Amino acid sequence: MTDVKYIGKELEIFAYASNWKNYYGSLLRPYFGQRVLEAGAGLGATTLTLYDQKVIEWICLEPDKSFYQLLEERIRKKELPAACKAIHGTLTDLDPGDMFDTIIYIDVVEHIENDRAEIEVASQHLKPGGKLIILSPAHEWLFTPFDRAIGHFRRYSRASLSKIGPANCVEVKIVYLDSAGMLLSLANKLLLRQSMPTLKQILFWDRWIIPISKILDTILFYRLGKSVVGIWKRV
Repeated sequence: MTDVKYIGKELEIFAYASNWKNYYGSLLRPYFGQRVLEAGAGLGATTLTLYDQKVIEWICLEPDKSFYQLLEERIRKKELPAACKAIHGTLTDLDPGDMFDTIIYIDVVEHIENDRAEIEVASQHLKPGGKLIILSPAHEWLFTPFDRAIGHFRRYSRASLSKIGPANCVEVKIVYLDSAGMLLSLANKLLLRQSMPTLKQILFWDRWIIPISKILDTILFYRLGKSVVGIWKRV
């Protein structure tokens, strides 16, 4: 059993970013199948937001034992959908024959040192036609003390995210999200240099900046943003 202690402290405050989660969720749900694996499910906040009624089984894979126990508790208390099941560990702890319609990494891959190897293993657990979805922070030039404080190894451009695409999959799309939020990230890098945003700052971004980004992103054809989303299909 793999046990990895998560060093970040941001999950609690980002759980309040409901507009952001609903925004990217609306773009990702059409790619969900009936059996979904969420790698690095954390506190379950993303699970709760992304869950779609067509999903029959949603596996919350979590390497941090304390987060896994919290997920188990939330499932017992029915705070997460009944379709959810928590597993403690990483992909190496799954049965090699365990296959999924969709595997998602939401703000997770940047925490994994050997990201390409991780994604290759993930692709082996996709059914033919299954989708692999990755959402990560964008642009290495936006790397700040905040990234370092929460254990990020890197940020991604569209090009660098495309490079880790698995060999047995075809790329469906790679786009940027949150163009307005990119300006806030740049301000933090150049001026504030914070290692952790405050709850007040997260709420301001979520309530006021995300609605602007939803409009700007479409106008800009998803070519700018502080986050990048990649989607692949197993052949």
